[in-house]
Amino acid sequence: MTAAETQSRLAGLHVLAVEDESLVAMWLEDLLADLGCLVVGPANTINAALTLLDQQPVDAAVLDINIAGEKVFPVADRLTALNVPFVFATGYGVSGVQEPHAHRPVIQKPYTTRTLQRALESVVVDS
Repeated sequence: MTAAETQSRLAGLHVLAVEDESLVAMWLEDLLADLGCLVVGPANTINAALTLLDQQPVDAAVLDINIAGEKVFPVADRLTALNVPFVFATGYGVSGVQEPHAHRPVIQKPYTTRTLQRALESVVVDS
């Protein structure tokens, strides 16, 4: 068990990863696993993410905003309807987030394990 895992309140949570860049998706999977999360996905399209939400339990999610040329907001809408907390991870910064999700946490790419952990813990604890 890693040091991050022993300190993470995220251990054991099913976290949906929505990311279309293969290397970034693999890196995100590794970060989430280091935090003790059970990774759902990663999904590299909006449809794949929505299908995963129909098929698997999800406790939280990390969403890139631009997925294969489409905005991820349909997934954000579904997560909101399911009362599942999530954060956006993007190179666009907060300016890339549209209403009604403008209040959601945004972590700027590239981010660290600690930044990801803090953002996810803030939404999981607050939910």
